[in-house]
Amino acid sequence: MSALPWLHPERVALLERALAERILILDGGMGTMLQGHRLDEAGFRGERFEHGHDGAHAHHHDHPGCDLKGNNDLLTLTQPAIIRGVHEAYLEAGADLVETNTFNSTRISQADYHLEHLAHELNLEGARLARAACDKFTALTPNKPRFVIGVLGPTSRTASLSPDVNDPGFRNVTFEELATNYRESAAGLIDGGADIIMVETIFDTLNAKAALYALSELFRERGARVPLMISGTITDRSGRTLSGQTAEAFWYSVRHARPLSVGLNCALGAADLRPHIQTLADTAECSVSTHPNAGLPNAFAEYDETPEQMASVIRSFARDGLLNLVGGCCGTTPAHIKAIAEAVREYAPRALPGEQQEAA
Repeated sequence: MSALPWLHPERVALLERALAERILILDGGMGTMLQGHRLDEAGFRGERFEHGHDGAHAHHHDHPGCDLKGNNDLLTLTQPAIIRGVHEAYLEAGADLVETNTFNSTRISQADYHLEHLAHELNLEGARLARAACDKFTALTPNKPRFVIGVLGPTSRTASLSPDVNDPGFRNVTFEELATNYRESAAGLIDGGADIIMVETIFDTLNAKAALYALSELFRERGARVPLMISGTITDRSGRTLSGQTAEAFWYSVRHARPLSVGLNCALGAADLRPHIQTLADTAECSVSTHPNAGLPNAFAEYDETPEQMASVIRSFARDGLLNLVGGCCGTTPAHIKAIAEAVREYAPRALPGEQQEAA
């Protein structure tokens, strides 16, 4: 896969130059921002789905008894102005890279809403919205290019674990099914203008391996590739992913893909992620990223960590040379991203192993 040329070499050159110069800023939580709009069922459906089926599709796809409220990815099609507004708010706050609103835009995840047929379109339009926002801000400040991260989420299924406690050998998805889903979604992201593909919030490394395999096949078919970001999630204070790996084991399981970066996001706040980011910084041969939650959720599943509190913790990551890219996940807002950007501005990015040897 690494032998293939870049699909957009000029964009990759700009990205690599920016990574060498400073710690780059990722955006924050999409869901957090969408919750603030308090959309009801009609708001999620928009005009396209107001009559209980997909009004834009020649063969109507009905949704009997299925509410669409909560399907944040659908808002890419039914409320595109809201999604682009979120992207622009994060860019205004200082983000260098924005993530597409495609966390659940696979057939597997959209099956919960009987919207499997939208998978490619959701990724295509999600990337186009982020691309338009990034291009707008790049035009305003050409010396600070902005980049689109096409997001592949973990799906709602796990290839390593059984969903049935009484049948540990049972699986409700196969590697091949996951790879097929990921390939379709990734094709949409690339066609829509994504600069980077990020396999993120990985709780099961076998799912991630299916995504990486799908990407390698897609790149080979097209004869060109885009940079990859890989971000796992430590599910609790055990320090392991749901499928049982430590941060170090996770890295060695995915390093064959030669990613642009590896990192951790979600599940924990920055303070609890610190030792695991330290492990990646000590081990990984590529850039290291993190976009943690705004602390741990309270009894109401809300996040209480203020922008100032979160930025204070993140500042210590940057001061100690652990970071190349940083942003926020659940509970974070443009205010959090702005505070984080200001907190890390004075610090140099983490030196990659080869660079450390040259300096010595």
